[in-house]
Amino acid sequence: MNFITFTETNLRAFTFSVFKKMGCSDEHADLATDVLIRSDLRGIDSHGVARLSGYVRLWEKKRINATPDIKIVHETPTTATVDGDAGLGLVVAPFAMKVAIEKAEKYGSGWVSVKNSNHFGIAGYHALMAVEKDMIGISMTNASPLVAPTYANERLLGTNPMCYAFPAGKYPPVIVDMATAAAANGKLEIAQRANKSIPDGWVQDKSGENSTDPNELKNGGSLLPLGSDKDHGSHKGYGLSATVDILSAVLSGANYGPWVPPFVAFLEPSANPVGEGLGHFLGAMRVDGFRPAADFKNHLDNWVERFKSAKTIDPDKKVIIPGEPEHEFEQERKISGIPIIDVVVKDLNELAVKLGIEELK
Repeated sequence: MNFITFTETNLRAFTFSVFKKMGCSDEHADLATDVLIRSDLRGIDSHGVARLSGYVRLWEKKRINATPDIKIVHETPTTATVDGDAGLGLVVAPFAMKVAIEKAEKYGSGWVSVKNSNHFGIAGYHALMAVEKDMIGISMTNASPLVAPTYANERLLGTNPMCYAFPAGKYPPVIVDMATAAAANGKLEIAQRANKSIPDGWVQDKSGENSTDPNELKNGGSLLPLGSDKDHGSHKGYGLSATVDILSAVLSGANYGPWVPPFVAFLEPSANPVGEGLGHFLGAMRVDGFRPAADFKNHLDNWVERFKSAKTIDPDKKVIIPGEPEHEFEQERKISGIPIIDVVVKDLNELAVKLGIEELK
């Protein structure tokens, strides 16, 4: 497995050019680019530029609208439902979070459910928008059905990530950003490209047996919920995933469960959808709605310090604060550049040739 390192500036310019070729406005192309590059900077390589060709293929199939009319279709002072008009989730979700933040600024909290959208990148990007305003950010989305509920041998749920982000004082924000499946599909894609096996407990084959083959989904298998099996708490991962699905889609009018449209363009959406597109749920809560923001951040700093000083089983391994590895990746990659696996670079350059833009070098 070989990596080629690119500067952030180089990758931004390339990604922006791709979205412009899709017909996005400068504003939308810049925002969509920022979401993807932030993912690569934070070390979440499965959701960065590696996803670009997937968005292009969906656009070519007319399943992504590059010029959406994103609008609020229902609201109260503290809640809203947004129709994404089949736009890039990379653009729709930030629009919805801005609505949540504006409501929180006025009323203390804001909650927005989204329908008729597409894949929105990393959940952490949207939750961090609220943190910048001294708010607690919440972000979640449903996704292509790849996960079998506990005891099932049928794909009914997505990896359905959820994120909670909290502003700290002298430390980086505490960010709990995770899939509710045993592993995100992107991790399987990385293992496929590297031709490596995956840990036991991530997937089951089409017969319902555990497998370490990263290609199992292509062969009719399914991802497992967080916890892997009932004895290890998979019913909890299933419950978290169900919560994301209900808040993101049943609440908004998006497709849910097995009706969620697949991210891959070669699979067609359900012929009998129960809603519109896929769904997100965004929330923002003002910290000073509960106590002075400075007090909260001082105590969250204290929380961080206490957990970092915890006695560990292995003295060479320290307790990791949620969001800490991603923050460290971001600081490092802004200086040293972003490594992209050669297989992805080849894919991106084939995309460049097809779209008539300059290749990555």
